[in-house]
Amino acid sequence: MAFADLDGVRLHYRAEGDPANPALVLSNSLGAALDMWAPQVEPLAARFHLIRYDTRGHGQSAVTPGPYTIAQLGRDVIGLLDHLGLGRVHFAGVSMGGLTGQWLALNHPERLHRLALCNTAAYIGPPENWTNRVAAVRADGVGSIADAVASRWLTADYAAAKPELAASLRQMLSATASEGYAAACLAVRDADFRADLSRIAVPTLVIAGTHDASTPPAEGRFLADHIPGAQFRELSGAHLTNLEDVEHFNAALLAFFGEAAAS
Repeated sequence: MAFADLDGVRLHYRAEGDPANPALVLSNSLGAALDMWAPQVEPLAARFHLIRYDTRGHGQSAVTPGPYTIAQLGRDVIGLLDHLGLGRVHFAGVSMGGLTGQWLALNHPERLHRLALCNTAAYIGPPENWTNRVAAVRADGVGSIADAVASRWLTADYAAAKPELAASLRQMLSATASEGYAAACLAVRDADFRADLSRIAVPTLVIAGTHDASTPPAEGRFLADHIPGAQFRELSGAHLTNLEDVEHFNAALLAFFGEAAAS
């Protein structure tokens, strides 16, 4: 396992593919870890220097005291890039990772070539939902909300057809440190980029899931409508389209990030 000791946090990451290729960083969703990107590794690592990492408080990264902010999570990415000696990279994030991507595009556009915002929104409300979830997790642990939360990650039909995948996702969520999860919930609760999207100048692809109840397609369209020149793709699936509509998700990322190499 590889770790980067940054300012105030130790991040776990994996680097795959040829370092001579353009770098692509993948950022996980709330309650997940870098293994959530497993179906993307082979095709993306064949074309890019692929960097996956566990957001602070998740996976094998350090659980630091909360609350976290999206700005803090974004600065972690900058620290990781500096640690790896990477200047500008492509970046793709799901849900919370997409909020991190928006912060990076607004605050450090010089570090991004292209940006994919997947199953995310400029604002994921209402705030009381997050406050209540934090209270439940701090009282009874992440396992107490795992079934309810993970049930929104895949459509019911797909989860029934892929029971091992559904079980592994619940296990991944349940294994997340309660304090790390709660601290990250507060980062998501307090993030709101709706008034800032027009300032994003990084070429952007927005991916939404038709059956995503957490960040519905309308939220993705809002992003695409307000980020100048953004592309929009709606895929089959719920909140984790990278796991439910793997073929089209991978094709969308390869085409979008591949445009940079072709231009």
